[in-house]
Amino acid sequence: MSLQALREKRAAKAKALNELVNKADWNPEKDQPVYDAGMQEIDDIDAHIKRISDMNEKVAREAMTDIVIDASLRAARDNKSAGSAVYAKWLRGGDKALNAEDWEVIRNEMSSTIPGEGGITVATDVATSVLEALKAYGGMRSVADVIQTASGNPMLFPTSDGTSEEGEIVPENMAASDADVSFGSVGLPVYKYSSKVVTVPWELLQDSNVDIEAFVRGRLVTRLGRVTNRHFTTGNNVNQPNGIMVAAPIGVTAANGSSQVTGVTYDSLVDLQHSVDPAYREGGNCRFMMNDDSVRIVRKIKDGQQRPIFVPGYETGNPGGQPDRLLGDPIQVNQSVPTMAASAKSIAYGDFSYYKIRDVMAIQMFRFADSAYTKKGQVGFLAWLRAGGNLTDVGGAVKTFVNAAT
Repeated sequence: MSLQALREKRAAKAKALNELVNKADWNPEKDQPVYDAGMQEIDDIDAHIKRISDMNEKVAREAMTDIVIDASLRAARDNKSAGSAVYAKWLRGGDKALNAEDWEVIRNEMSSTIPGEGGITVATDVATSVLEALKAYGGMRSVADVIQTASGNPMLFPTSDGTSEEGEIVPENMAASDADVSFGSVGLPVYKYSSKVVTVPWELLQDSNVDIEAFVRGRLVTRLGRVTNRHFTTGNNVNQPNGIMVAAPIGVTAANGSSQVTGVTYDSLVDLQHSVDPAYREGGNCRFMMNDDSVRIVRKIKDGQQRPIFVPGYETGNPGGQPDRLLGDPIQVNQSVPTMAASAKSIAYGDFSYYKIRDVMAIQMFRFADSAYTKKGQVGFLAWLRAGGNLTDVGGAVKTFVNAAT
């Protein structure tokens, strides 16, 4: 069965389960076995899809040297991107491979920025593609508000909590009361991240049929994406970003002696949802965020009518479809969120767009071809990225659940 056929089969089954769980006359004895069997079928289909996808990726990697058209040059031709062409040229040959016209392209792409010895400030279009790829990595960038700045100068976001403020009735001929608004601020500093050195064999660099730009970029995205997502999630705000699980206040702490040391109950999830002010919940952007292992746990939870509270998604990203839902809200899987354990902050809920991620657009790339790499027949690449993150809301847009200590 093809991937498309498997995805269509999964979507149909998930939609049927969605309708089953949401019907008014839920019968645990009759409907629960149907739900369980359907979820098992969806899991089997997902495993089948993953096996096929993994095999396709393996074949694609093995066939890399058989690619006829260099993707970097293709992008330069199709998108008329001079910066992408120069970048690919530099990756293969270094500074000496670039002529005066190439250096002029770099200066034009980056305004007045001039590369340093052995390095190049990545062209704007290439930098943007790296940042876009990072968005899909880990979970935080896909739900946070991501901004770009040209420099890394200190930046403060003004804050003001108006969730408890209200107006008044004023009798005739009486003056209105004073109630000044209080303001604060939170910082959004940036930190310097490195990809660590990516080593590339000469064979890949010299073979014009290899998409060397995609190869290097993929490694950079994996490394930078993993470390930044972890810091945006659990960073302690000491020489690193203030992660959402640290910055967000606690909404629910499970009582000791309960079953919630490595689990969570239906009541706690409801309490967590309602710990966020309705002013945020009614905005339509609230969701749960947790590790995939925690998703496995909540999939087994049932409400007072023995109805599963987890509803599988279908046709995600397509018109008419919807993602996996928990108590009516989407679930964002983020593997950097701690797994359920004693006193762990294992679930967050709220509007994550109040978490700001700041990128400094100029990504700096260095190319190393000294003896340390030459004797191994390799060239080294190192990328620097400046980024930061912080929760800029003080009204409780996001709250966390803490597992019981004992």
